[in-house]
Amino acid sequence: MSRMSGAHVAMAFAVTMMVATAAGAQAQAGHTGHEGHTAAPAKVTATRVMDAQPRLDGIELVDQDGRPVTLAEAVGTDRPVMVNFIFTTCTTICPVMSSGFSQLQKSLGAAQDQVRLVSISIDPEADAPAALRAYAKRYRAGESWVFLTGTRAASEAAQRAFGAFRGDKTNHAPTTYVRRAPDGAWEQLDGLSSGETLLAAFRGASSHHHQH
Repeated sequence: MSRMSGAHVAMAFAVTMMVATAAGAQAQAGHTGHEGHTAAPAKVTATRVMDAQPRLDGIELVDQDGRPVTLAEAVGTDRPVMVNFIFTTCTTICPVMSSGFSQLQKSLGAAQDQVRLVSISIDPEADAPAALRAYAKRYRAGESWVFLTGTRAASEAAQRAFGAFRGDKTNHAPTTYVRRAPDGAWEQLDGLSSGETLLAAFRGASSHHHQH
């Protein structure tokens, strides 16, 4: 058996600690989820423009308060927007991704309404609005962070629009989708993005927005 390099050992340890921390936090909260969900490497690359831009028209969802909203309406703002896909019983990568959004809002403080955050459930049968409200409370979501659910078909349509559909909730990738301005292209940020990484992406988005 070949010996792992120092860099490989460090990366493996970082991923193990992130997943263990997230799973431990969920266990303490009394939430269970799947066992087969695979965490991606902790390394996060810079945003890159998506090859195929999302087509969001006609996707009808509901928010955490049970109010009907289309996906186009949910992201329809002149502020920067960040979108991710989660489900509330996930015990591995979803808590890390949601913590990243939570940390971003905390870092922005009173200015957190300057970015729209949208989390879309990929397990809509389990994630009724009440489950999303509880999840939002768990992560101290502010008013500018919207949670969406709906029918299975609507959830899949939302995932397909962003090229995020993997056929099963246990296989979805930890990706954050970023639109810097209303007339800007959608970009994607692959990996388990920390609040610091998301803040850097937001600052880049804000800088770009002010140039228009």
